[in-house]
Amino acid sequence: MAALLVWFLLPSGPPPLTQADVDRSVQTGIDKAQQDVRNAPADAAVAYQAIGPSLVTVTSQRPGGGSTEAALGSGVVVSAKGAVLTALHVVDGASAIVVRFADGTTTGARVVDADPATDVAVLAVDQLPQVVVPAVLGGGPAVGDTVFAVGNPLGLRDSLSAGVVSALGRSIAAPGGTTLSDLIQFDAAVNPGNSGGPLLNRAGQVVGIVTGLANPADQDFFVGIGFAVPIATAAGGAGGPMK
Repeated sequence: MAALLVWFLLPSGPPPLTQADVDRSVQTGIDKAQQDVRNAPADAAVAYQAIGPSLVTVTSQRPGGGSTEAALGSGVVVSAKGAVLTALHVVDGASAIVVRFADGTTTGARVVDADPATDVAVLAVDQLPQVVVPAVLGGGPAVGDTVFAVGNPLGLRDSLSAGVVSALGRSIAAPGGTTLSDLIQFDAAVNPGNSGGPLLNRAGQVVGIVTGLANPADQDFFVGIGFAVPIATAAGGAGGPMK
């Protein structure tokens, strides 16, 4: 009787799974995962495709020591009139500036607005490409968010690297004694040539303008710490170029 009472007091469960049931369940999960991958491209690909038409290469020349010094950086189109946002240190003191658009259009440019406090400059170009595609600007990122840096590291045009936001509100000392404050710290790889390029969120929206990298050995190579000016700060400091 005791055994019978126990039997009735316990809930009746589903019938035991067979090996065929397990195999079908596993295959269903695999099929769904593969379909999801086909239907949803990787975040990096989405971001890269979104920013591609708005990305530019910035080169400048400045006199120095009896010769001409060249600088290479990146930039991003931020208005329908073709205004380009870049890092001020890429073009500061330049005697000539050249911008190359995504479609290959190459033209002279000049600084029309600059803010040393944020290391941001706005360039006006002499010739627009046939189609101008301004970047979409995003909101402020949070620590841990995935981000992508796109630019021309070491002259390798239109390169993308991925990482996360490591910290917010960082301050660094810039050349000339200026202190840059309230920066985004991230660990996506950046190197000389990335300066002025966009830092993107997963949707390809610009959340920052790359300004520098940690350089404890004074060797200008990446050690895992990059910095970007938040886009709201960059746009405001440079007179709101998105308008």
